[in-house]
Amino acid sequence: MVSQKENKTSSVQQLIANSRNHKTKKIVEKAMPALLFSAALISILTTFGIVFTLIFETFEFFKRVSITDFLFGTQWLPFSGKEPLFGILPLIAGTLKVTLIAVVVAVPFGIASAIYLSEYASEKTRRTVKPILEVLAGVPTIVYGFFALTFVTPVLQGIIPELKLFNALSPGIVVGIMILPMITSLSEDAMSSVPNSMREGALALGATKFEVAIKVVLPAALSGIVASVVLAISRAIGETMIVSLAGGSTPKFDLNVTDSIQTMTAYIVQVSTGDAGYGTTIYYSIYSVGFTLFIFTLVMNLIAHYISKRFREVY
Repeated sequence: MVSQKENKTSSVQQLIANSRNHKTKKIVEKAMPALLFSAALISILTTFGIVFTLIFETFEFFKRVSITDFLFGTQWLPFSGKEPLFGILPLIAGTLKVTLIAVVVAVPFGIASAIYLSEYASEKTRRTVKPILEVLAGVPTIVYGFFALTFVTPVLQGIIPELKLFNALSPGIVVGIMILPMITSLSEDAMSSVPNSMREGALALGATKFEVAIKVVLPAALSGIVASVVLAISRAIGETMIVSLAGGSTPKFDLNVTDSIQTMTAYIVQVSTGDAGYGTTIYYSIYSVGFTLFIFTLVMNLIAHYISKRFREVY
């Protein structure tokens, strides 16, 4: 009798506990969608807030400066005492110089590294080398900037005597080193996703391992590789500290990479450190340059998304 009563008591307690757990699960199930939606909404509202601020302040700038002079002017002299000039082309030229040099450095080495890791390296080597490459992505950009200024520039001056202390070549090379892990990692992931059956079929037809890598794996993973390159270019365009430290602050609309330059991000840093008072034309020029930079990076990201979606290989 006693044991039966104990069993009944324990079963009742278990039912009560199960009921409470069921109620808790219901509350969690109802609350989680709301919490997740709130998190997504905060992200969206933050993005809209940033874009709205950029647009609003940029319109304020264009009330004072002609949009034609801004887009097509070849001189950027905002601190000129006589007549300030706000032609964005010198800043765009400086940004593109650094970006193109970075691409020339990063793309060949990045894709070559990806081919080696994907097609030639053993599993042990891959597990060792890939994390080491990816460590470069975690190095603070200010460290890269001092590396460019104090090491790369003196080395290049020994090869190119006319190279100035501040130039486009040195930061361009170092920015290329910085974005190299991005290209390597994403490209290697794309190549590794190519089915082994394609490799085995090509080898069975008499192709060498190098021919398989270049003529089979590379075209099959092309969408991922191109997307990685475009994303890396976007990262190079938005780089700040390296070009601020090693590039200089002399906006010039030319093709010379041995002389001092100024990029869009470097100008924003220069003015943000207190060179312009609030509400002045120079202050609002930060937002116009920032909005131009935003358009550049947005276009690059849209291109990467389109390429990845349009040319993705489905296996």
